[in-house]
Amino acid sequence: MPLAELIAFFESWAASFNPPVQENTNVSSLEADSAGQFVLTLPSGKLRARSVVVASGAYQKPHRPAGAEALPKTIHQVFAEDYRNPDALPPGNVLIVGSGQTGCQLAEELYEAGRRVYLSCGRCPWAPRTIDGRDLIWWFIESGFADRTVDKLPSPAARLIGNPQVSGHGGGHDLNFRTLHSLGVELVGRFLGAEGSSARFADDLAASVDFGDARYAEIRGFMDNLCIRTGMPKPSYDIPPPMRIKTRTELDVVREEIGNVIWTSGYRPEYDWVRFPVFDDMGFPRQVDGRTEVPGLYFVGVHWMRKNKSAILNGVGEDAEIVGRHIVENRR
Repeated sequence: MPLAELIAFFESWAASFNPPVQENTNVSSLEADSAGQFVLTLPSGKLRARSVVVASGAYQKPHRPAGAEALPKTIHQVFAEDYRNPDALPPGNVLIVGSGQTGCQLAEELYEAGRRVYLSCGRCPWAPRTIDGRDLIWWFIESGFADRTVDKLPSPAARLIGNPQVSGHGGGHDLNFRTLHSLGVELVGRFLGAEGSSARFADDLAASVDFGDARYAEIRGFMDNLCIRTGMPKPSYDIPPPMRIKTRTELDVVREEIGNVIWTSGYRPEYDWVRFPVFDDMGFPRQVDGRTEVPGLYFVGVHWMRKNKSAILNGVGEDAEIVGRHIVENRR
C-alpha cells in the first residue's frame, strides 16, 4: 500500500466506530497509586484506569552503534526516522549504516537520486519479492512462517533481527545486497567506529550475505511444506551462488566526499516511563499472551510478543483480540 492509502485506511477504520481517543497527548509516566489503580500522567493531569494496554509500537528508540561519536563533526548525521528525501540532505555522498529493509530502500533511493552511496552491512534475512507469481507476504502467511513462536528463536537477541530485505516501492521488487551491488552501491562490512577522518568496517560482508542466504533457505522450507500439505506444485526457486566481493575496511570520509551518515541500525525497546518491574535484560516486557505479572497491565505490538507477526499489521489484530478478551473476562 502506498503511504496515502495506508493513512486513509486507518482514518476510515477509526471513523467507522468513532473511538474515544485523546490525540496528541503525551503519556510521561505509568505507575500505581496507593489504591492499586494505574495512574497515567498527561499534560492535562492524571488519568486513572483499572487496566492499561501499552501499545506504543515496536520501533521506539533508534540505535546508534558505538563509535558513531568519533565521526568528524562536519558530517551531517541523521536517524532514518528523521530522513525525508534526497533533496533534504546537505550536499555530499552518503554512508548508510544498517542494511535492513530501511537501509536498503534508502540506499536505492539515494543512488537513483544521483548520490554516491556506501552501505555498511549487517546480518539480515532476504527473499525475492515474488515467487511463482505470488507475493512474498502471501507465502509468509499461508506457509505459517509469520506464525513462528518466540521459542523457535536461537536466542532472545534474535528478536532484533530485521525483516527480510525487500521493497514495496513501485508495486514491490527485489532489494538486497546483490541487487544493490549490481546497481552501483558500494557495500562494506559492519561499522566498527572512526578515527580522525577514517571510518572503519569489519571484513565480514561474506558472512552477512551467507547469514541471509541461510534464512532464505529456511523460508523455502516453510514454502515447500505448504506445498506438500496442500498439493500445490513446489515453486521454481532462483538460488544465487555465494556472494564474494572484495570490500574496503576503511573509508576516508573527506576523500570520499561523504557529507551525510544515515543511521538505520535498528531500534531498541524504550519503556522508561512504565514504572513497573516487568522487563527483561534487553528491555522487552515479560509477558504471556500480552499479560504481565502485574494484574491489569498488558502489552500489544511488541516484537515476537506471541509470534513473528506480533508487531506487524497482519498479526497485531490476533494478539489484540486475545488481550481484549482477557480484560473483559477479568474485570475487577
